[in-house]
Amino acid sequence: MSDDRDLLRAILRQDFLSFVRKTFDTLSPGQHFIPGWYIEALVYQLDRVRNGEIRRLIVNMPPRSLKSITTSVAFPAFVLGHDPTQRIICASYSGELASKLSNDFRALLGSAWYRSIFPETRIGFKDSETEIELTHRGSRLATSVGGTLTGRGGNIVIIDDPLKPGDALSETRRRAVNEWFPNTVLSRLDDKRTGAIIIVMQRVHMDDLTGYVLDRSDDWTVLSLPAIAEVDGTYSLPRGKTYFRAQGEVLAPEREPLSELERLRTELGSDLFSAQYQQAPVPPGGAMIKRDWVRRYKELPIGKYIVQSWDTASKGGPDNDLSVCTTWLFHGIQFYLVDVWRGRVDYPALKAKVAELAHKHHSHQVLIEETGTAIGLLAELKSVRGLKGVKPEHDKKTRMSIASAQFEAGQVYFPERAPWLAELEAELFAFPGSRHDDQVDSISQAINHVRSSRLYGYIMWGRAAPIGPPLRPRFYWDPYAPQF
Repeated sequence: MSDDRDLLRAILRQDFLSFVRKTFDTLSPGQHFIPGWYIEALVYQLDRVRNGEIRRLIVNMPPRSLKSITTSVAFPAFVLGHDPTQRIICASYSGELASKLSNDFRALLGSAWYRSIFPETRIGFKDSETEIELTHRGSRLATSVGGTLTGRGGNIVIIDDPLKPGDALSETRRRAVNEWFPNTVLSRLDDKRTGAIIIVMQRVHMDDLTGYVLDRSDDWTVLSLPAIAEVDGTYSLPRGKTYFRAQGEVLAPEREPLSELERLRTELGSDLFSAQYQQAPVPPGGAMIKRDWVRRYKELPIGKYIVQSWDTASKGGPDNDLSVCTTWLFHGIQFYLVDVWRGRVDYPALKAKVAELAHKHHSHQVLIEETGTAIGLLAELKSVRGLKGVKPEHDKKTRMSIASAQFEAGQVYFPERAPWLAELEAELFAFPGSRHDDQVDSISQAINHVRSSRLYGYIMWGRAAPIGPPLRPRFYWDPYAPQF
């Protein structure tokens, strides 16, 4: 039995992941610790900081993911357990939160198991709400973001949630946090050559502290953990392990399954969900395309001219980029987005999907950009009605800028609800700063091709529109009109 206790103490002393789990059990009695690879990924990066491998670390992850208990409580306790002379500064957006984390740290150091594995780490004479000093003169100092640190310094600075979500839209508050970082934090490191800074937060705005520092330096290691994976990715874990996360995989399915995340997306709205849960904030209201430009429909209008627009991956294969098809109903001078398909498939599956979607929506025209894989599709899918290759005439940003006129004019309609809507809007309203642009490319291709055609000058059912060159009168709708 004694040997088992000695082994457990040795594991807790040497293995930070085990230490985090024990910390959770101590500070959250009655709650069940749910292990996850993402906690291991966080532990791995924090260990790199402790070992001096990296000096600048940003961790972006959703709320309630154990980021604070791991980074602001367990990590300082583990560092000071191994070296009780270290001085650590921990800052949070409010004094109340800073004090709460400080109290958790104090409780951890006072636990019997911690005292048994780190007997040299003891709280000294200074033990206040904000500062805990050890007998070996190491310390953990708690402060609020923006608080004074005059005369104080440290080896490690941890900034945990510097801006609460409620302050995200306040330019004054964002500026205050961002100015506090270079004016106060950077000068508090005892040794600028070896001192480390850790920022751990959920994203709340494009110009939050993460956005601010990344715009000004490439020296940061970034661990970004969206609630739903947008792309495939491989993450480093302790003991030389790695974890492959597939596109669409949920971060913590036992705690927040996909159904719960989709409910949160609906409740929060796509902007807030994209920032706080996906770590991909978009400009309020939209960047190039404004949110209030988009019209909404409950039901599609009667009368159809269906156009599909494909943005295909440059190469076919499961490890390559995503391919996208947007399906549109063109009604007069109005564009109704009917459906979005998005996936990563190999060439045979992509070819089958083009034919399948064209048949499903009874499309009159299928537009495919003439690049890469699409050239083969155009040659092999001649049986698909209305198949047409489109040669891009401008860069992506210019093409969307041209299409933005239809959005601004209120001619573009999205459905009120659709399973693909939030993801599409997150990309569209962040463009050109979005991580992906495949859906944007498909949208601009559809709108620009239609608006440049002679068909755009006619409204359905034979009523002439005052746009475009004059055509011969037509008193019926001809879906195979050669002008288009």
